[in-house]
Amino acid sequence: MIKVINVVGARPNFMKVAPVVEAMRRRAAEFAPLVVHTGQHYDARMSGDFFRDLGLPEPDVHLGVGSGSHAQQTAAVMQLFEPVVLEEKPDWVVVVGDVNSTLACALVCAKLRVPVAHVEAGLRSRDRTMPEEVNRVLTDQIADLLLTPSADADRNLLAEGISAERIRLVGNVMIDSLLKHLALAGRSKVREELNVEGRDYAVVTLHRPSNVDDPATLSRIVSALAKISERLPVVFPAHPRTRRMLAEFGLLGSFEGGGRLRLVEPLGYLDFLRLYSGAALVLTDSGGIQEETTALGVPCLTLRENTERPVTVEVGTNKVVGRDPARIVREAESALALRRDGAPPRVPPLWDGHAADRILDALLERQR
Repeated sequence: MIKVINVVGARPNFMKVAPVVEAMRRRAAEFAPLVVHTGQHYDARMSGDFFRDLGLPEPDVHLGVGSGSHAQQTAAVMQLFEPVVLEEKPDWVVVVGDVNSTLACALVCAKLRVPVAHVEAGLRSRDRTMPEEVNRVLTDQIADLLLTPSADADRNLLAEGISAERIRLVGNVMIDSLLKHLALAGRSKVREELNVEGRDYAVVTLHRPSNVDDPATLSRIVSALAKISERLPVVFPAHPRTRRMLAEFGLLGSFEGGGRLRLVEPLGYLDFLRLYSGAALVLTDSGGIQEETTALGVPCLTLRENTERPVTVEVGTNKVVGRDPARIVREAESALALRRDGAPPRVPPLWDGHAADRILDALLERQR
């Protein structure tokens, strides 16, 4: 039996770890899973709701790291995670995605010579100003097993000199969560509560520092959203930090007065899935939402200058549009003019809901 520590730290991690842990529990003769929550996202909205919605067991260990600078957060995770690894003596540690917890725990394992597997390896934006890109590149360099979601990720790793023996194409485990919970999300009444049921509407998410920490950039994006809201309601479930920056920059007034540009509290996984799966358009700076909208065939505009998920542009519904307000509005109008034709969405290979079992198979193969 293989003892595996599965690390979660931020909301995108939860959707990736949940199917893996579920598969390990189903294959209990082969795997003994533990869940360690670093606490990088630590309030009930950002963590507790997602654990409940995704059916994740309560963490076996909660490090309670909380917020801080990138250096502070990474260092705190390392300091608190190392004793857990030493005590538990896992056969493998599984880290996912590209947050500070991902790199911090991978570094601990590399120093302790504990095998580490990186789920969602090989993604590259080619933009080193993104903290996530630094986390991805460094984690892939030190991980023992690189579990990739798409063929472009394999090519990236090979181009960086990583041996093919360390790479396994397993597909997109986030789509495992999406497909499993889609029907369950149908019970949510969030569309009715927000008064968008049966109507065209757009959904927005913003959280990256490059978008929300600069007043000029955030102001331009909000002006574009206001313009789009003249055409259809725009619902913006705001990350707590994003809401704080909107207030600090004096931009909350754009969302007041009962208009069609609406700022709402963060939503749990099922409510948010129900909301954006029915949208006419999604505007985001999230990597995971680019993938999920591709799988669902929902038009998506990525408010960034690049993406580490180019496959969502090549075969999916995603378009990278940057931060210029005129272009955002123009691309939104174009996307809204192209109604979904009812055909099944085009998705990359192995985005089929079975990535978690392929991850487990890869771990077993390397353990022999």
